Amino acid sequence: MREPIRDKERLEHILQAINNLQEGSKHYTPEQAEKDSIIFYGFVKQVEIIGEATYKLTKEFRASHPDVEWDVIEGMRHVLVHGYYSITPHKVWRVISNDLPVLRPQIEAYIKELSE
Repeated sequence: MREPIRDKERLEHILQAINNLQEGSKHYTPEQAEKDSIIFYGFVKQVEIIGEATYKLTKEFRASHPDVEWDVIEGMRHVLVHGYYSITPHKVWRVISNDLPVLRPQIEAYIKELSE
């Protein structure tokens, strides 16, 4: 069984990775990242961290917060790790541009909820 006391810490990891991705995307375009594999895979790693931290959340926490598609987030991590050859900067930027602005306030609210 996963540790319930760890949910807040995992959420904080997710939020930090979101912050890193959003800040980093201000300094690079997908085209620039594509030209520098170290930069590109730095972005990929941050998305992986979001997926791994999601996987480590307790089943109870995930079930009690069904407004987030936890399985989709976890699945993205599997794609990035096991299907690394099919990932493009534009796919990663779609996550940064479309998914993270929605996910961020949810994660912030959950951290606040667990802090009370």
